[in-house]
Amino acid sequence: MSHTPQFLIAAPTSGSGKTTIARGLMALYTAKGYVVQPYKCGPDYIDTKFHAAVCGRPSINLDTFMATPDHVRQLYRHYGEDADVRIVEGMMGLYDGYERDEGSSAQVARVLDVPVVLTVDARSAAYSMAALISGFIHFPRAPRIQGVIFNKVGSQRHRDMLRQVCDDMGVECLGMLPKDDTLTNQSRYLGLDFSQPATVAPLTSLIQENVRWERLLQLS
Repeated sequence: MSHTPQFLIAAPTSGSGKTTIARGLMALYTAKGYVVQPYKCGPDYIDTKFHAAVCGRPSINLDTFMATPDHVRQLYRHYGEDADVRIVEGMMGLYDGYERDEGSSAQVARVLDVPVVLTVDARSAAYSMAALISGFIHFPRAPRIQGVIFNKVGSQRHRDMLRQVCDDMGVECLGMLPKDDTLTNQSRYLGLDFSQPATVAPLTSLIQENVRWERLLQLS
């Protein structure tokens, strides 16, 4: 097991906020002087550009469909040798692969033995999140799901109910991001222009205030 802080940001489905949270954490750690090595599950070439823009170094694709598990491990070790923290962004839902969970983010997490942080869109539910989280944790061949970050959280009452979910499920609550439509990547599917640097200061501040980023540095 690596002693370098590392974790994989995953989600139950696409659109849960993986890219927003992964990019925000990368930007926050980089701003604080950490050398952050970003990775992306699968062949995605858009999210890797988001990563590189905030980390100042290439984001590496980890794809167990195109490469063997040994090669994925070699890529992970090689590009993260000099990093202070390694952050992997998952793809789609945690267990979505080309054949059941083959090629999925869960498989990458198992291959690398990296702890998973589950990003959950909580905007339209409260205690039902307990059933969802329990299912992901206890699914056959589940990776190490270390904790949960809730996204699109509403009122203080909503926060309290989600904390109760984590307490009852025995899983660590690692953050709660409030609803904020300005953080949505509106033009994600339209052909993005990376010629101008994106402003990440609002996102970085939001992550620092609402995510237990220091606790995440203890994961390995």
